[in-house]
Amino acid sequence: MQTLNSRRGALKTLAMLASLAATTGAMAQAWPAQPIRLVVPYTPAGATDVVARLVADRVTADTQWTFVVDNKPGAGGNIGMDAVAKAKADGYTVGLGQTSNLAINPTLYAKMPYDALKAFTPIAFVAQQPVVVVVNAASPYKTLADLVAAAKAKPGALTMASAANGTVGHLAGELLAKRAGYQATHVPYKGAAPALSDLMGGQTDFMLPTPQAALPLIKGGKLRALAVTSAKRLPILGDVPTVGEAGYPGFEALDWKVLVGPAGMPADIVKRMHDAVEAALAKPATIAKLVEEGSSPMTGTLAQLAQFLKAEHARWGDVVRSAGVKPE
Repeated sequence: MQTLNSRRGALKTLAMLASLAATTGAMAQAWPAQPIRLVVPYTPAGATDVVARLVADRVTADTQWTFVVDNKPGAGGNIGMDAVAKAKADGYTVGLGQTSNLAINPTLYAKMPYDALKAFTPIAFVAQQPVVVVVNAASPYKTLADLVAAAKAKPGALTMASAANGTVGHLAGELLAKRAGYQATHVPYKGAAPALSDLMGGQTDFMLPTPQAALPLIKGGKLRALAVTSAKRLPILGDVPTVGEAGYPGFEALDWKVLVGPAGMPADIVKRMHDAVEAALAKPATIAKLVEEGSSPMTGTLAQLAQFLKAEHARWGDVVRSAGVKPE
């Protein structure tokens, strides 16, 4: 009798699991039945916001899904990403994570509101862009080699401006200093605009801003670009060598953007969203728009994305620790 009851119990359990699987599958097929909230952890009209809206528009055109962009800036992107981490994992809240809030901040900040490696479901690669090593147009430094030589000749004498402490531009500069073997004095500002203003005014010696911030000033003859931190040259700055070409092979420092959701999202929904983003990013019109602002699309499998996030978390954490960077 006990064996018969055990068999009945097992059959009942199997039936329940089958019913649950069928229900879950049906829910995934029905998704999305409402608008998807896309959290952008920075201000409207900024670089991250522009890329987020571009990708959302392209995916919408292909799938007819509806996205609602929700800008939640603050704490270096931590506030917005925390909102994603704490959202219901039903596929209706996703966020655009970056180098800063998923790889730098976990080491930069003594206390984080989320665990960057456990609180999110990786969904899709989106885009990446380098920063640009620039000097005042009147600067005596014509090449990266000139800048490095001057910095080595007088350790700590040259000043490196940045938009803020712990930004990609700041830490890319620290990476370059370590690789090239020089010392410079870091001067953080409250944003790219005042930092660039002082650079043009001669108050600082060099900076590593984003292409969007630097390009108008380079084209306008206010700044001189010495190198870009990507593995390949930027089409919008085709005459500017990479750091690798300028004497440091393999050097790369990128501000990347990836789509993530709360931990525990249904696998079927993750796959559908991943495939939709990949298809949108492969379109020539999307690529052209990204290139215009100094970015390039990224691509890869879900497994590759998960591994990439772990590797970048470790890599930038090492940079923060070795440079002794602290939040402002």
